[in-house]
Amino acid sequence: MSKTKQVLELTMTQEVTNFARFYSLFNRLPYNKCPEDTKCAFVAQVSGGRTTSLRELKLGEYYKLCEQLEDMLMPHHERQKLRSCCLKLMQQYGVDTTDWNRINAFCQDSRIAGKPFRYIGIEELEKLARKLRAMIRKKSEE
Repeated sequence: MSKTKQVLELTMTQEVTNFARFYSLFNRLPYNKCPEDTKCAFVAQVSGGRTTSLRELKLGEYYKLCEQLEDMLMPHHERQKLRSCCLKLMQQYGVDTTDWNRINAFCQDSRIAGKPFRYIGIEELEKLARKLRAMIRKKSEE
């Protein structure tokens, strides 16, 4: 089995232990109904009706839920613009941006983002861009 498939399967079966990303997005949503009912509806949708509890979501489902919330809050082209900006900055820093494995390996470093590039949320992309600019500035000073 390839390394990518192993990582993907592990991601789909791991449990979520930190819900900060979800709640930071969820609390920005305008909703008319009870917040608990709205949350349960989102969780049921992403889990295919398997659960309404946020704690019972698998990591892959959690990432999908957060991406859906981000898409609701920020138009796709703005998110794409942030991702493109980060990729450009990585390229300036010296990361080979033609190879997704290298991009993911770079981003998975705990000092950078701690997760593969495709799972980095909007707020994290903004932080990553600031971090990359600082790294480029420091590298050019040497």
